[in-house]
Amino acid sequence: MSKVKSTEYLFLSTYIRARENALLGEKRLEQMVEAADFDEAAKVLTECGFEDLSGASDARMEEVFSARRAAFLEEMEKFCPEKQIVTAFRLRYDYHNAKVLVKGEGGDGQQRLLSGCGRVAPGVLEQAYREDVWTEVPQPLAAAIREARTTLARTANPQLADMGLDKAYFAEMLAVTGTLSTDFYTKYVRLSIDIANLRSAVRCIRGHMDEGLLRTAVIDGGNVSAESVCRVYADGVGEIFHDHALARCAELGAQAAQGAPLADFERECDNALTGYLTAAKRVSFGPEVAVAYVASLEAEITAARMILQGKRGGLGPDALRERLRVSYV
Repeated sequence: MSKVKSTEYLFLSTYIRARENALLGEKRLEQMVEAADFDEAAKVLTECGFEDLSGASDARMEEVFSARRAAFLEEMEKFCPEKQIVTAFRLRYDYHNAKVLVKGEGGDGQQRLLSGCGRVAPGVLEQAYREDVWTEVPQPLAAAIREARTTLARTANPQLADMGLDKAYFAEMLAVTGTLSTDFYTKYVRLSIDIANLRSAVRCIRGHMDEGLLRTAVIDGGNVSAESVCRVYADGVGEIFHDHALARCAELGAQAAQGAPLADFERECDNALTGYLTAAKRVSFGPEVAVAYVASLEAEITAARMILQGKRGGLGPDALRERLRVSYV
């Protein structure tokens, strides 16, 4: 672990606490849900510093969200004593871009799907992919992309390629967060792995898929071992996770595996991650505050997108509330 002291986070923690009131919390989310239409919901976002999205197309909306994400990641990199915190968040976009390139095989029209929030600029990653020259790409990412590309060529199954990239993503996340001065972020990643494995188990059972596919999908590094997860066919989803932070998720997952709607299960899984992050509220200063803040900004964008797309699609308040996750603030 890093030798950075929590006191080195005094400035950043104070800065974050001052800005948390501007987050899209439960009150503003409810205002968006109750808004008469897309434009009225978009106006609420301006209170949180978003550009006015009234009348915006889906493409323009994504541009604004991407720019906001890029801005706060750059801001955090500027002030954060441990840059690895931001690096770990950027990994998501590196591996997203990897999936786009592998499944699109570098074809035209892929550029608009690539994110500029990863460690590697989209153009650099595209060039490496086309030329199979990876000197400008971190080795774990390069190796994962090449393996996924080979898997897709061998099997013609993009799902298997995605599974390999997911495993590489979480392995690199654990490696990066393991260098921090706190295990708070590593525990968050391990919980995320548990949730990913639980979701895979539920979908495999629900879809009447064989255990071999689950063994291919399951990710190492969670609190519940990969081997234990693979026993769900014999022991049941609820039993594997019964003595775990995800017990309630597993209870709903067991129902979903037998055909109940997935919505409640998926929402409970997402809420479990937010619930873990709320422990940072009890920390006056330290890396935990930074981790929770960046994660909450990500969740804010996800919630805003969901509501605006729902408004555009004609969903009513009750339908939108069913899709909302618990807010950090």
